[in-house]
Amino acid sequence: MSQVIYFLDQLGRWGLNHAQKTGRAGLFLFDALRGVFRPPQKFHSIVRHVYFIGTKSFFVIGFTAAFTGMVLGLQGYYTLSKFGSEGLLGAAVALSLIRELGPVLSALMVTGRAGSAICAEIGIMRIEEQIDALECMAIDPHAYLVSPRFVASLIALPLLTAFFDVVGIIGGYLVGVSLLGVNPGAYLDGMQKSVEWVDVSMGIVKSFLFAVLFIWVCTYKGFYAGVDEGRFGPEDVSRATTDAVVISSVAILVSDYVATSLLL
Repeated sequence: MSQVIYFLDQLGRWGLNHAQKTGRAGLFLFDALRGVFRPPQKFHSIVRHVYFIGTKSFFVIGFTAAFTGMVLGLQGYYTLSKFGSEGLLGAAVALSLIRELGPVLSALMVTGRAGSAICAEIGIMRIEEQIDALECMAIDPHAYLVSPRFVASLIALPLLTAFFDVVGIIGGYLVGVSLLGVNPGAYLDGMQKSVEWVDVSMGIVKSFLFAVLFIWVCTYKGFYAGVDEGRFGPEDVSRATTDAVVISSVAILVSDYVATSLLL
């Protein structure tokens, strides 16, 4: 009987602890969004973060997109050639990239490159008590540290996704047309006839959703690095950064399934 009571006690503690953290994360998001509209204006800070999140990610996004498109070209040609439908290769590559792979892979790459760095930067500010100093000076740390990064991610990630789609389609064209001999007119015509506005809008909606998720998780984990454990050392920042990347990646994949189910 005592073991049953102990189990229920631990289960209750676990549930209350996670309910508290979920509520805190929701309030954190609310404060960050509210901070966007609070003066002073953060134009220069937003531009600086757009440069960090967006411009500095162009190389890794382009590199990933090129090889993703090339693999899609190879796999698509192998599959379609079994049915004598090589002319549909352009449509297959474009739809796969615009609807699915472009938003997801762009978000995962940006999370790994920029999200981890943002989490570590804010986490270091937490353990060095710089966030406490902002609060002592009556400066809202959410508006000062988090809100500009939210706006910057909402600007940068959709643009990076569009860049990913274009480079991926070019990669598929190079493999399918230049290497495997697919008719270039059939490749471009199939892509033009199959891709509709609803496909583009699905990719745009997903990129905005993933931008909110990755920046929310990464800033939150950095902001509260070591707070729950009551320790403020480098290992807590390291743990928070790892958790931020893992949770963001899982959240992006799960939300991708949910969004696809709702938008189809």
